[in-house]
Amino acid sequence: MALSRPALPIAALLLALAAAGPARADQMVDNVEGIRIGEDGRVDRFEAIWIDDDGRVKQVFDRGDKRPERVRYRVDGKGQVLIPGLIDAHLHVMGLGLAALTLDLSDTATLEEALERIAAFARDNPQRPWIIGRGWNQEKWGLGRFPTAAELDRAVADRPVWLERVDGHAGWANSAAMKAAGVGPGIANPPGGRVERVGRSMIPSGIFVDAAMALVTKAVPEPRPADRDAALIEAQAILHRSGITAAADMGTTIEDWQAFRRAGDVGRLTLRIMAYAAGPEAMTLIGGSEPTPWLYDDRLRLNGVKLYLDGALGSRGAWLKKPYADDPANTGLPLMSASQLRNTIVRAALGNFQIAVHAIGDAADAEVLAAFGEVAASFAGDRRWRVEHAQIVDPADIAGFGRHGIIASMQPVHQTSDRLMAEARLGPARLAGAYAWNSIAATGAKLAFGSDAPVERPDPFAGLAAASTRTDAGGEPFGGWIPAERVSREAALAAYTATAAFAGFAEKRFGRLAEGERADFVLIDRDPLLASPDELRATRVLETWVGGSRVFSAAAK
Repeated sequence: MALSRPALPIAALLLALAAAGPARADQMVDNVEGIRIGEDGRVDRFEAIWIDDDGRVKQVFDRGDKRPERVRYRVDGKGQVLIPGLIDAHLHVMGLGLAALTLDLSDTATLEEALERIAAFARDNPQRPWIIGRGWNQEKWGLGRFPTAAELDRAVADRPVWLERVDGHAGWANSAAMKAAGVGPGIANPPGGRVERVGRSMIPSGIFVDAAMALVTKAVPEPRPADRDAALIEAQAILHRSGITAAADMGTTIEDWQAFRRAGDVGRLTLRIMAYAAGPEAMTLIGGSEPTPWLYDDRLRLNGVKLYLDGALGSRGAWLKKPYADDPANTGLPLMSASQLRNTIVRAALGNFQIAVHAIGDAADAEVLAAFGEVAASFAGDRRWRVEHAQIVDPADIAGFGRHGIIASMQPVHQTSDRLMAEARLGPARLAGAYAWNSIAATGAKLAFGSDAPVERPDPFAGLAAASTRTDAGGEPFGGWIPAERVSREAALAAYTATAAFAGFAEKRFGRLAEGERADFVLIDRDPLLASPDELRATRVLETWVGGSRVFSAAAK
């Protein structure tokens, strides 16, 4: 996929970053309102941080502590709030960057607005052989159904168009795209996928759900290495502007990994990436027989493998124990059989790869918890197996998170974005285990919070507000949605810092601003533990530092 947008001026960017602040030098950041989470989960406030020549925390100073007399550089924090670098425990680095460089429909409010946006993008990019994009959401449009190829043809008919749904679990093709992919009437549903049809016919409507997406994507041009390099630089810039210094990349391909390595080799990798391979084949291609070591001063490591057990609620691919309330003939799409799931877990565990399983529906969550429980007896040691999303869990299954050290990797803003859809999909009687952060934490399981970007914006402050209030940006619903599932501000901040690092086997490397850890931190314009929900959502990131080097400054814009 050749991008028409020119590659970012990387050399200029690196010069700007180098000029923005001292790097790799003994320095003191003083006069700050520092906040960090201790190993006991309690808040520790401090006034200064001393960073050594290797970009590690040398010492943290409380009020009244004597400062060292000789420091090479002193940075006046001007009373600003300093917190540990925020860690997004679940996102898609390359997806975020490519989305920023292609067609983004995530802010469209109606089908007609989306079609106008698509047509305009096609006009502005006449050299592109395919129009590629993402972000559409028929629920947000109030459409009450999926869009169709015929509607997409109204916007672009002269070349193929392929647009992924906001959750990445369905795709929308025009007629030219289906023709290019050889998709015609009578094509069968593949295992784990569904081809939406026109009425009761066997004619594809243009929507392909989960595994059926491959029927079209096989014909979509792959991004070139140069496209991936530009996308990585763009993703890093977006994340640093949001105060994010590290992320778990869920679904890393060998092509993604090579882009990360290229950036690391020439000093352009500023984000810490905990990678989870896109399936067992990619796991072996990248890591061989075991996880990789930490590379580039703790900026890159292959931790394990990402598996998909079901789809998403928006496309009705999430695997449920009972049929959807708004689609009584459908229980979703299990993407692996019970034996496939267990065999794959065993294969990865034999190599000490960490296992992260996407499970959204209550049937999927029950299945993965059962599989982990059955396999755990054969594998001693600290495994930290992860369930990604865990959006709808049968209350009877929640206790399973407390067993075997299973980590619940969840995205608070999914709850506020999906609330009305979840009510429609399930009905009120089946929501007791929906986005059940507090109940899961009460089992002793650790929570790691993220955004699932580009599905949601990578805004940790919106996530902190959602986690602690269960309300959206408009304050709805009053009092919070299932308010008993709120978590405290302190617990939410830990889930975006120290616990997110633990979830990626990165504790003692970064996440807490403890002595000896990497000096990753963010300067912001307000105290996130004292601000109102509206104020918290409006938090402004002033500076972002990784390893004692400033990688973003709002003042430099």
